[in-house]
Amino acid sequence: MAFSKMEIAVCVMGGATKDMGKMLGGDEEKDPDAAKKEEERQEALRQAEEERKAKYAKMEAEREVMRQGIRDKYGIKKKEEREAEAQAAMEANSEGSLTRPKKAIPPGCGDEPEEEDESILDTVIKYLPGPLQDMFKK
Repeated sequence: MAFSKMEIAVCVMGGATKDMGKMLGGDEEKDPDAAKKEEERQEALRQAEEERKAKYAKMEAEREVMRQGIRDKYGIKKKEEREAEAQAAMEANSEGSLTRPKKAIPPGCGDEPEEEDESILDTVIKYLPGPLQDMFKK
C-alpha cells in the first residue's frame, strides 16, 4: 500500500495539514483585505518616518539656538560666515583686475630691507673680544 506525501505528513504531524499543504504547493487562502492591510501598514510606516524626521529637525533647531547663543557670547563666527567674508575680500581685491589674484606672501618673506653684504671677516670680528676687535679695525 503506497501513501502520498500528504497522507504521510498528516500521520506524522498529527493534523497540521493546512501548513503542510501550503509547503507542498497547495492552494493558499487569499485574504480579501490583504491589499487594504498592506496599504495601511505602508501608510503607518510613512507617518512614523515623518514623525521621526520632525522630531530630529526640532532637536537640531534647539541645538542650533544653543550654538548661536554660545557664538554670540564669545564672538565666534560660523565657518560659513568666515568663508564668505574671506571670499568677499578676495573678490574685492581682484575687482577690476584681468588676472587672477596674487597669492599672499607669508610674513617675513621679502619685506625686510636688505642689509649690506658683510664680508666674512666683519662677521668674525663681531664675535671677538673688544681688544682684538680694535686691533683688526685698524
